[in-house]
Order: sequence, then C-alpha cells, then structure tokens
Amino acid sequence: MSNNTRINVIGAGLAGSEAAWQIAERGVKVDLYEMKPDKKSPAHHEDSFAELVCSNSLRSDQLENAVGLLKEELRQLNSLIMMCADNNRVPAGGALAVDRKGFSEDVTKRILNHPNINIINREVVLLSELSKENDITVIATGPLTSDSLSEEIARLTGDEHLYFYDAAAPIVQLDTIDMDIAYKAARYDKGTADYINCPMDREQYESFREELINAELAPLKEFENLKVFEGCMPIEEMARRGIDTMRFGPLKPVGLADPRTGKEAYAVVQLRQDNMEGTLFNIVGFQTHLKWGEQKRVFSMIPGLSNAEFLRYGVMHRNTYINSPKLLDATYNLKSDKHIYFAGQITGVEGYIESTASGFVAGVNAVRQAHSLNRIIFPSTTAIGGLSSYVSSYVGGNFQPMNVNFGIIDSLGKKIRNKKEKNTLLAERALNHIQDIVNTLK
Repeated sequence: MSNNTRINVIGAGLAGSEAAWQIAERGVKVDLYEMKPDKKSPAHHEDSFAELVCSNSLRSDQLENAVGLLKEELRQLNSLIMMCADNNRVPAGGALAVDRKGFSEDVTKRILNHPNINIINREVVLLSELSKENDITVIATGPLTSDSLSEEIARLTGDEHLYFYDAAAPIVQLDTIDMDIAYKAARYDKGTADYINCPMDREQYESFREELINAELAPLKEFENLKVFEGCMPIEEMARRGIDTMRFGPLKPVGLADPRTGKEAYAVVQLRQDNMEGTLFNIVGFQTHLKWGEQKRVFSMIPGLSNAEFLRYGVMHRNTYINSPKLLDATYNLKSDKHIYFAGQITGVEGYIESTASGFVAGVNAVRQAHSLNRIIFPSTTAIGGLSSYVSSYVGGNFQPMNVNFGIIDSLGKKIRNKKEKNTLLAERALNHIQDIVNTLK
C-alpha cells in the first residue's frame, strides 16, 4: 500500500463518522466529505456531525435485548459512536439515551482533531469528482441522500431506488409541564423514575384520538404515496389503525401506576429526557407528520401539556435505501465494484446503532482492502454479523429496512423456553466471537 493511500468517506452521519474514525485509527488518511453547513437536508438542523434527527434514545442497553448486545459488541471493538454516547448519557431507565447536542459535538470534536481525517465541506454530486488517488470510497450519505447523488447512485448500481418515510417526535421544555398532573415513574417501579408520565382517563383518550385522526397533515413533497416504516409509525397513523392501538403501543399504561393514587390510568403518554441538563423532554413514540399548528393544538390536549412550550415540532422525512441483497456483500462492499462500500441507513439497516455497526464494518474492511489483507466477515452468531447477513443475503420477496433482533442471529441449536435465558446465552456466545475479532484486529 502506498504511503499516499487515502480513502474517501461521503457523509458525516453516524455511519460515516464511525467509518472515517476506524479508517483513520488504522493509520490511513481519510477525506471525509460533508455537505453541511452549506447545505442541509429537510431533517437536519445542526452543523455538527452524527446529528440525531429523530429520537435521542439509542434504545435498550440490556444484553438480553438485541440492540443492547449490538452496543456491547461495538464497545468491545472501540466504536467512536459508542464512546461518545456513553460520555453523553442522560437518564432513561434501561435504555441508553443521550444529550443530543452534547453527543453530536463530542463526535465532531474528535473527528476534527484526528490527524488522519481531512474534512471537505461540500456536496458530492458525482463520484468522478473525488480524488483519483483515493482508490476506495465509502458512501454513507444516509436516508436523506440528496437527489443529485441519489441519481448518481442509481446509475452506479443500475437498480431502482426504494424509499419509506420516517418521522421525528416533538420536544417540550420541562418547566412548562404541569407536574401537578404529570408524575415521574418507572414501569413496574423498575429502575429510577426517569420518565415523566401524563395520565389519561378514557374520555380524554378517546377525545385525543378523535382530534389526532382528523388533524391536518403537512403536505408530502417528494412523492404522492406515503410508505411508513413499521418501527417508526407516525402517532396519527397508529391512531387510525384501531381505537386501542396506541394503548398497546406508546400510550401503554400497564405498570405505570400514579404514585399519588396507586392506580393505573386508562392511557399514559411518556416523556423522556433529551439533554444532559434535564431541561428538555421528548414525547416518546410521537413521531408525526401533522402540521406544526396542529401539533400544538392536539398535543396540548395531553393532560399536563396544556401550557407546554414546544421547542421543536415533529417532522417527517424521506428515507432512501438501496436493494442491498442484490447489490452488497456481507462487508457492505458493492459486488459490481470492489472499490465502493456503502454504510448506514442507505443499506437498509434501520436505527442509530445499526447504522454505526455498518459504518464500522465498511470502514474496517476498506482499510483491510487497502492493505491487501483478507476482509473480515462478522459471523452471524453476532449482532453485527446477523445484521450484515440480513442486508446482504435476504431472500424474501420484498426487502425492507430492519432493526437488529435475535431473529437474524444464528440460533443456539437447542430449544430454550425461557426467552431471557435464551437471549442471554445468545449474547454470551456473540461476545465470545467478538473477542476473536478484537484479537484479529490487534
């Protein structure tokens, strides 16, 4: 490998930042292209890297949960994103939630200060614009890839682009929540009382649902048809699916007794801390496509939020992903062009940590290719490997974005009835196999 070898990374989101960091940490120079601050997608607001555009929760941090296992695998592999997430943790019970701004600024500072990373602030429209010295490129432009680069990727892959819509929840200011009505509690009193709970009786719930169903939606710009990812369903869409759908989802009241009365409400809206100072809270599960004025009107019907100040309204945006099983191998390398890797949600992985994992795999293997070393395929006994296997070898009729889950990790080969015990054994096996990869990468 030449001393002048450089690798391009396009996009400084979670996947791109992770990929760039892993490449740079292995002694290879990186040109990291990021179109912010000159140009932003409709969902981005900050100039910093690794911006969390939806929730500030990275979901469960428990090993018996697949995304908790995925986090631990990445920790053992010295992931940049996990390092910064742990440094900027805010209370969220058994989940890992972060101070949104602090996390992004932490990632940005580390990237900017790395001697092997060169930041180029401009939009990439054509791959031919990139330096000819850089033999390898990682495309990590995310679910909001610009139209011009999307067209370039379509030409590159010779395949039709797919898409679905994703949505972000509103954020309110803590001191405008009426705590005479709302209360802090953990479900079943497990852990600390990190969530604020707004109780609804049946009449309040049904009135709220009726207004939610009939509220005016923001117009769609890119496409006429609305396709939503089931794991990030807009609250108004959920309400339309049945009178009790929300009560079995984000408004589930079970295990959230009001400590003042000892009774469970008919429905409960939860709010989760969004920043380190604990001054901002987001409404859990309230991704929405309502017009902003309608959000203020309808969400103010929630008991305890009648006078709440909304510091950010929910937004909905297009997510674009490629037909990865046809196009990519298990290292996220393009089958038709070995000098190009993809990473992040554009591959069809869904979620912050899943995007990070794909960036890690693509980045490490781009370096190994540059060094003429055998690439590392993570075994599907691990969460990282199960995810890359799903993306590269799904054989169903309709490829859809996927969160990590134990269903895509190889089974133990024996039946265990207790789900927690089974998942714990799967996690133990996975971490043993990750340790083998850690040793390989030394």
